[in-house]
Amino acid sequence: MPVTKLLALGLLLLLYFSIVFCNALDNRCWTLGDFNSPVLEQDGDIVIGGLFPMHYTAPETDHNYSERPQHQECSGFDFRAFRWAQTMVFAIEEINIDSSLLPGVTLGYRILDSCDHVHTSLRSTLFLVNGTSSQTQANADGSAKCLSSAPVPAVIGLASSSPTRAVAQTLGPFGIPLISYFATCTCLTDKKEYPSFLRTVPSDVFQVQGLVQLVSHFGWRWVGTVGTDDDYSHYGIQAFTEQLEILGGCIAFHHSIPKAPSQAQIHAILNSLESSTAQVIIAFANEGELLELLVEAAHRNLTRMQWVASEAWVTAKLLTIPELHPVLDGTVGFAFRGTTIPGLAEFLLRVRPSPKPESVFTNMFWEELFGCRLGYKDGGDSELSSLCTGSEDLMETENSYTDVSRVRISYNVYKAVYAIAHALHQLLQCGSKKQSSDHICKTESKFSPWQLLHYLKNVHFTNQFNEKVYFDNNGEPVPLYDIINWQKNDRGTIWFQMVGTYDGSAPHGQQLKIDEGLIQWAGGHNQVPVSLCTPPCPPGTRQATRPGQPVCCFDCLPCAEGEISNISGATECIKCPQYYWPNNERVSCVAGIEEFLSYHEIMGIILISLSLFGVAVATVITGIFFLFRSTPIVKANNSEMSFLLLLSFKLCFLCSLVFVGRPSPWTCRARQAAFGISFVLCISCILVKTIVVLLAFRSTMPGSISLKLFGPPQQRVFIFCCTTGQVILCACWLALAPPYPYKNTSYQGGKIVLECKDVWPLGFYLVLGYIGLLSCMCFALAFLGRKLPDTFNEAKLITFSMLIFFAVWISFIPAYNSSPGKYTVAVEIFAILASTFGLLFCIFVPKCYVILLRPDLNTKKGMTGKMSK
Repeated sequence: MPVTKLLALGLLLLLYFSIVFCNALDNRCWTLGDFNSPVLEQDGDIVIGGLFPMHYTAPETDHNYSERPQHQECSGFDFRAFRWAQTMVFAIEEINIDSSLLPGVTLGYRILDSCDHVHTSLRSTLFLVNGTSSQTQANADGSAKCLSSAPVPAVIGLASSSPTRAVAQTLGPFGIPLISYFATCTCLTDKKEYPSFLRTVPSDVFQVQGLVQLVSHFGWRWVGTVGTDDDYSHYGIQAFTEQLEILGGCIAFHHSIPKAPSQAQIHAILNSLESSTAQVIIAFANEGELLELLVEAAHRNLTRMQWVASEAWVTAKLLTIPELHPVLDGTVGFAFRGTTIPGLAEFLLRVRPSPKPESVFTNMFWEELFGCRLGYKDGGDSELSSLCTGSEDLMETENSYTDVSRVRISYNVYKAVYAIAHALHQLLQCGSKKQSSDHICKTESKFSPWQLLHYLKNVHFTNQFNEKVYFDNNGEPVPLYDIINWQKNDRGTIWFQMVGTYDGSAPHGQQLKIDEGLIQWAGGHNQVPVSLCTPPCPPGTRQATRPGQPVCCFDCLPCAEGEISNISGATECIKCPQYYWPNNERVSCVAGIEEFLSYHEIMGIILISLSLFGVAVATVITGIFFLFRSTPIVKANNSEMSFLLLLSFKLCFLCSLVFVGRPSPWTCRARQAAFGISFVLCISCILVKTIVVLLAFRSTMPGSISLKLFGPPQQRVFIFCCTTGQVILCACWLALAPPYPYKNTSYQGGKIVLECKDVWPLGFYLVLGYIGLLSCMCFALAFLGRKLPDTFNEAKLITFSMLIFFAVWISFIPAYNSSPGKYTVAVEIFAILASTFGLLFCIFVPKCYVILLRPDLNTKKGMTGKMSK
């Protein structure tokens, strides 16, 4: 903060020149003017300074620099801060009567009000380090035994981080130790800027880590933050935001409360809180600065929020007034490790008002607590009409001053006092009263503050509560916290229930310990509040961040095909392993259903039945032709070729059986080879029959030489050559790039189609093209002989059969390429069966009709058409 640094630098120069001036006057110096601020003091051999926020509201300064500034008193007396100051007094008195610690040395104290403000804190600091006029005069006269070269060799303070930074910058160059009991800003760990600063309170870095773990533990990913315009809030909220975002959390809003907020500013903050979807608010502030905001929230009945408190206000009695119960009931937060200090309660209850100057804070406390006016106090509050008797009973009151069941900040003050005492004990080389009766501590020479600082940094002792007190290299203590929950008791008042602990020095994963069964949440609920921008995506979906919005606000999209998510809030879907497929909900991977044309399914049974039926029909026709082989119609149709053709038909029907069933390496190779060779054999026979018919009718006389040139031997060689070409083509195809069984997972619905994958698809189309070439030749020759004179002109039958053949196989190609899965195989089987049945029926059924039903036509005259009608 530039203003704070400039102010501290100016005061530092003022302090430096005042010290130089004092030395120049042979230690005969005095303050110019009176300080006019209340002070609680007690002389001693060594005087320890104290700065406490007795009031939580400082006056606004308006200097015109033309006249002396008038002293303005702070307002808003803080009972809790007064207890802290009284704890310092109690600890010093306890040490003074302890024979084992600093024997023969009396500690004194000088405590001032910091008003929790930078200007007031620096003013009080200068008064402490310069000393009072009476102290200066006593030192000059030699009437006081002062063991320190400085008026106060150490200062205990302050509560807030911003005033602490200013004071630490001022005291640092002079080596005067400043031990804070409540300033937690991480910025104060910089030893270059704050070389003499130590603290008995853990740094915010540990509190922030704990708060982030607490928020993550309860699944709060969408939270708001509220702070004040000071270093404590700025550094704390910045660190909290950074660490929360690393864990995937988001800040829904952040509001900073000004030092002196207007009603419009308060209303603007509350309007934002009401409109936000966040249910959890993290507040880094002290109780005085939160009070006005929370009172207005109570007026608006804003009770749905779950407040999470920083250690600055988590145990503040000021905020436990009945008016704020609906708003703050269920608050959870981090508090410093607390304990019960024996004798402190009794000491606090002995406080009584007095007209003495050192009782000024006690008098303020008394008037504020009992709402009366002390008669001997000049300038008392005119609004207080009744007079205090001074005999009012503190035991009948219930407030943060008398509540010492488990003190926390007071315990930090207590440890700070004892740390200074133990450091002085080592510095003065003190023994015990049993060792010497003259000089128990070496008090011949004065020590400097920087010497005390050296021993403070190395102090290490175990106190009466069995806690080890020491400072690390950064002047930090062991980070121990209690987790506090605000709950209503049977009397309707708020009490602080400890529901867990946080140990920043423990291994990761063992730092946070919470008993959720003890927690009472906002509104008296027992269920953990939900604070999310978007609820977690259910299993089977994934998060998709909305453009321009925080990562906590997202849409839920179903997992893509082949992917699953089996947890809530998944950011990415997981791809299923090979041959596995998501179930319908897409939450788990199940083994894919293998699919192929089986012998047991209806389609497979029908195709097999048709295939066997075709074999049976061909066999019956073969039998008929064999029985009637001596008849004219069988002889005229080249009986040898007819029997070979019928055999090829059977092979065509039977080859379709290889396509049914689970694909294997041998079936994948055999099916296309069997299909190609069988059909080439079939078409070759039909082509031979067609050629024979044409040659027979083109001859001008019986016994023409053309038939002799294409006799049975030549016909067999022709068929053999045609078939051998297909055999060679299939052999090369299967040898170089054979089809193989393949599990095709590209189909949807969790199906794994078992099929034969063609490494070289061109091989199949070459086989098919070879069959098509022979078919075209056969069709062309048959078409030429369709008008030959014969009652049973076989060329006509072949022409018609080839038309059916072409129609089937031309339709086959697009159907084959577009059919999915096992239907591809079914289409090929259907094409084989349909074309084979077409050829079989067109060529042989008319002949069987004549043989069986019209035997009168199965004569030479009948065949030549010369029978008389």
